[in-house]
Amino acid sequence: MLLNTYWDTFTKSFGEYWNYLVSDVTSPGWHSYFYWLLLISAFFYLLELVMPWRKEQPKLRKDFWLDFFYMFFNFFLFGLIGFIAISNVFTQWFDNLLLSFGWENAMANHIHMLPIWGQLLVYFIIRDFIQFNTHRMLHRVPFLWEFHKVHHSVEQMGFAAHLRYHWMENVVYKSIQYIPLGMLGLGLDGYMLLHLVALTIGHFNHSNINVPLGPLKYIFNNPQMHIWHHAKKLPNKYGVNFGISLSIWDYLFRTNYIPKSGRDVPLGFDGDEKFPSSFMWQSLFPFIKRK
Repeated sequence: MLLNTYWDTFTKSFGEYWNYLVSDVTSPGWHSYFYWLLLISAFFYLLELVMPWRKEQPKLRKDFWLDFFYMFFNFFLFGLIGFIAISNVFTQWFDNLLLSFGWENAMANHIHMLPIWGQLLVYFIIRDFIQFNTHRMLHRVPFLWEFHKVHHSVEQMGFAAHLRYHWMENVVYKSIQYIPLGMLGLGLDGYMLLHLVALTIGHFNHSNINVPLGPLKYIFNNPQMHIWHHAKKLPNKYGVNFGISLSIWDYLFRTNYIPKSGRDVPLGFDGDEKFPSSFMWQSLFPFIKRK
């Protein structure tokens, strides 16, 4: 009976997600992630045109359209081909597991005692700390690094490079995040807000702009810090500046590295000249390389 329930969840998810995509595009509203993605992307692209940090970089930098496709594939199309369905089954299984131990909403009850801004702040900090450590793992585990190379194949930095990453990273990040975050019980509105904040900071980190943050640079990630994460020559084999939205983790765990202005530092990794340049071959590369 339970297997039938999981199968029903799996099959129904395809139709429900398709309906969500259609509604998201055809019925604009503040919940329309599709239009928020376009709006935030347009904002940072405009900043890059008006106040570029690397003035010699083309306005349509190398692989701009490839990165633009990655944005929509990773946030929309990948879910349509099965990831959302599998995630929904795992969510249901995890909830049933909690119920079997009598842990229903145990952590969520404590979180919900906080005011809404406190709930959002706790969720944001926990989520970002998990992502910081997951990001470090992507650099340290050879098998995972082969997937993460897609993101580091960027040669000219711009806002859309934020979302150039292999679809396997969706699987890795969400799998590791779900167990601690799935018990928080945050509602859809709160999740949407935090996701948009993280999206905005991620676009900012990768943008071709220079916005001095003053003391806030020790809290929030920024282009002048993140450019060194993508630098081809690094002080160690595993990389530096792993923060996603917050830079404070790098300063706390001493993985921060900004030796000078990185405006014109070469980007990539050793051997990237042999790395494929198309979406299809970049998606297949980690599996072919490992095989």
